[in-house]
Amino acid sequence: MHQPPRIRAARWGERQMIAALIGDTLAASPLGRWLVPDPDTRRQVLTDVVAIWVEHALFYGDIRVTDDLTAAAVGLHRFRPLPPPADYAPRLAYAASAHQERFRLLDQIIDDATPVEAHYHLAFLAVAGHLQRTGLAAALLAHHRSRLRRLNLPGWTTTAPDSQRLYTRHGYTKHGQLVVPDGPELTIMRLDEAGEAWAGADADRQPSRAVRQPS
Repeated sequence: MHQPPRIRAARWGERQMIAALIGDTLAASPLGRWLVPDPDTRRQVLTDVVAIWVEHALFYGDIRVTDDLTAAAVGLHRFRPLPPPADYAPRLAYAASAHQERFRLLDQIIDDATPVEAHYHLAFLAVAGHLQRTGLAAALLAHHRSRLRRLNLPGWTTTAPDSQRLYTRHGYTKHGQLVVPDGPELTIMRLDEAGEAWAGADADRQPSRAVRQPS
């Protein structure tokens, strides 16, 4: 009989392994290819930038992983406005090097779309390549949803359009698109486990938007 994976909180000492897992997954995606067009440096640059956000989540959110670290969900507790990661500007410049403007642009696009109401922001969901489509992502999302239900807290995330069906099966609904200039579209997804928590949310925001490249 198939045993469901054990899901637990990540430990501080595992942060580099988690960043590498997410970097590997992101490197194969259209977004990863847009962020770092150079295939020779893509995986390392993505891993180094993701490591900044993994560390930040351990201070201002939480990370859930399978026991063998083959799948991870990284979230931020946006109960109030959050500061950026510590020393973010110089760390991003060092990690992303020639690609930092694309990371800054993506940060701006996501920041502009992020709801101001208290919510849980699912920033990354990653599964090791050889274990994708084996139910690990679904297990993490089910675990994630049960936690938000207990907290009576809504969830928010962005995902590639081809992952939308997975999130929909776990209670998320589509709420527009984010357009990356000369890059892929991202789907905004929201999970309402808090009754009317989203009522009136983002009344002054547009569900689909594009941001121009900085000159």
